[in-house]
Amino acid sequence: MSEFTGLELSPKKVEYLKFFLKKDGLVKTTDVSSQLHVDPSTATKTINDLSASGYVDHVPYRGVRLTEKGRSYAEFSANRHNILSLMLSHYGLSSGEACAEVSRFEAFVSRSSIDKMCTSMGHPTVSVCGKIKHVSCGWE
Repeated sequence: MSEFTGLELSPKKVEYLKFFLKKDGLVKTTDVSSQLHVDPSTATKTINDLSASGYVDHVPYRGVRLTEKGRSYAEFSANRHNILSLMLSHYGLSSGEACAEVSRFEAFVSRSSIDKMCTSMGHPTVSVCGKIKHVSCGWE
């Protein structure tokens, strides 16, 4: 797996990768625009950017799928979300509040910070938002 800091992509692009991970296969551009509430032209532009950066394979008129690089980044992003939401839930936020709040800032938290948080919490396996996959915090 290539090294990354976790800060390479905009919050919107992270949202796309997590959506592709959740769908786990070929995803049509129309599904992306519908689910992420963007115009089809915006979805196509963002997909083309992700493709040019090596995160997805895009076959026009057929769909999009994560590359190995994209899958690694998407899995890290999902784990980052889950670790941050678990942390916030420990400080009094409800599950829904923690998940919603983390969605606002998660793309701005580095991989090294997440690694430290994960270690300090004892490598949790479940969060208020879902499972946390581990191979030493799920992305090393």
